[in-house]
Amino acid sequence: MIRSEADIAEALDALTKADARLSQIVATAGPVPLRRSRSGLEGLIAIVVAQQVSKASAEAIFGRLAGAIDLSDPLAILATEDDVLKAVGLSRPKQQTLRAIAQAVAEGRVDLPRCETAPADEAIAELVAVRGIGAWTAECYLLFCAGHRDVFPAGDLALQAAVAHALSHETRPSAKRLTEIAEAWRPHRSVAARLFWAYYATIHRREMVPAA
Repeated sequence: MIRSEADIAEALDALTKADARLSQIVATAGPVPLRRSRSGLEGLIAIVVAQQVSKASAEAIFGRLAGAIDLSDPLAILATEDDVLKAVGLSRPKQQTLRAIAQAVAEGRVDLPRCETAPADEAIAELVAVRGIGAWTAECYLLFCAGHRDVFPAGDLALQAAVAHALSHETRPSAKRLTEIAEAWRPHRSVAARLFWAYYATIHRREMVPAA
């Protein structure tokens, strides 16, 4: 499990030894952030809330939601009226996803502590069985809330662009092709994803700096 900056450093060392191409990418990317978030039901809900809105909006909505409901209790979520969820800023689809998650947890169809320690493929399959949770949401939960060591969201457009740029591909790889490429980075794919996100941020900052 990835819990600390030391875990990031250890994985980066293993990655560069396994794939020499990554050494220059590490040098370009600079510090690779830990990016750990709250775990459990609250963490999964926070990821759902944050989708398709700005960071500031997500934080505001989640703050109001957490102030209105005990987000660690699925039964409390299920007992909440729609008007309350609407008032805190949740769209209708997100209200439905929130209730579907709470129902799945309450019924034991989703066991978040189990997901945190299970193999990634098994955990993702358990999470995406819930209506409203896609692969990207499940992968982000495992990466940032559970601290899973070996998850790579190959459908993420920033990761596709970063890998294409870093490895000098002429076109951005598809999710399927990126999954194949990332196989070389097992069992440290979660840190490989963090590395390429950091690389992507770095190259974009450089591209936005005006030429002298």
